[in-house]
Amino acid sequence: MSNVMIQKNGDVVVVYFNDAQILDQLKIQEIGKELIKAMDRAEGRKLLINFQDVKFMASAMLGNLTSLHKKCREAKVDLKLCCIHPDILEVFKITRLDRVFDIYDTEAEAISAFGRRRWLLG
Repeated sequence: MSNVMIQKNGDVVVVYFNDAQILDQLKIQEIGKELIKAMDRAEGRKLLINFQDVKFMASAMLGNLTSLHKKCREAKVDLKLCCIHPDILEVFKITRLDRVFDIYDTEAEAISAFGRRRWLLG
């Protein structure tokens, strides 16, 4: 069984997690592979990771997301995150990953933000 559900919203590929807790190392590795597959399916060059159902996440998952971010930049895929639980968002802030990722409160905000350009330094 897949750990994620992938849907299209217009030209945006949206990934949803099937579990409220992402803690198991094997599951985290599988999710990493599934996120790369989702990136490959993003013909519109737009990928959104929706964390709406995730309440707990192991820090190892941050490594997956950082890897995905790098691969998306190389493939010129615009990556955004949304609906991150406040406790998990705090970890993003502590690790300063909130400055690396485009993070939005809602899926609708993230989808509409794909139309706007954000320039990154470096």
